[in-house]
Amino acid sequence: MIVYWYPKCSTCKKALSFLDKKKIPYELKNIKEEIPSEEEINRWIKEYSIPIKKLFNTSGLIYKELNLKENLEKYTLEEKIKLLSSNGMLIKRPICVLKNTILVGFKEKEWEEVLGDENA
Repeated sequence: MIVYWYPKCSTCKKALSFLDKKKIPYELKNIKEEIPSEEEINRWIKEYSIPIKKLFNTSGLIYKELNLKENLEKYTLEEKIKLLSSNGMLIKRPICVLKNTILVGFKEKEWEEVLGDENA
């Protein structure tokens, strides 16, 4: 299990606390320093059927600065993937990448449902 997070993000801290309480092992990647590649993002979209819009941090400063709320639909899928892979702060966090699914953002009930049986 890989968890992309940002150390100053309170939601990320809650997710890690959840994992620690459950004693679920994970590998941490700072999303600002270890930005998911275009290949990784493309794989997430294809393998896990994640809508690309779900991967964007819509409350982030860079999202707002780039006026993506109004302009995102003008981009092709490839351009959106390139944009996400160019700046980790554009990506919603935390992201928990498992063998057979991906969790985007932290919703405790959803994580509980998915990780209740999961231990890797």
